[in-house]
Amino acid sequence: MRTLPLPYTSAGYAAAFYLTFLAWAIPEWFGSLRQRVRGAARREDRGSYAVVLATTVLGLVLYFFLAGAAPGATIFWHRRAFFVAGIALALLGVALRQYAIRCLGRYFTRAVAVHPGQVVVQRGPYRFVRHPAYSGTLLTVLGLGLALTNWASLLALVLCVLAGHLYRIDVEERALRAALGKPYEDYMRRTRRLIPFVY
Repeated sequence: MRTLPLPYTSAGYAAAFYLTFLAWAIPEWFGSLRQRVRGAARREDRGSYAVVLATTVLGLVLYFFLAGAAPGATIFWHRRAFFVAGIALALLGVALRQYAIRCLGRYFTRAVAVHPGQVVVQRGPYRFVRHPAYSGTLLTVLGLGLALTNWASLLALVLCVLAGHLYRIDVEERALRAALGKPYEDYMRRTRRLIPFVY
């Protein structure tokens, strides 16, 4: 029992973990049905949405597989603290992503697209980073990784999701620079991609 990830050892930990996981997954699923490219918006996705989906699914498969297949990577040191911190980070990430989506409003779509008359959004978290919705996702997967209390699962999930999002960010920034020109380039010089003042 001691080699298992903490959420696999009791109903209480499992409930907290899976409720947090669903708090992330359900809005993403509903969002994928609603937040699509519509009207006169020009799609500039270059397959990035598919890449993000594929890397996220791969990360999740490895995440759950390694939790059972790599018991030697189980976190024992302050594991309850890791679990609580992970749940808190994951929920904070969900909240940040949803707030960023609201701030972007009609310009937010699942596939990269440029809308006619689109402007550079700089309110809310966009004052500090260019891609706060992706920051929220990465914070969520970091939290879920910690909450499962297995280093191998944590690394697999975070690295897979990060790889897909880095490609997506490159595609998105190229499209916005081409469409919005100098205002977006000035915005890029003032802000970081994902972490304020760092990256």
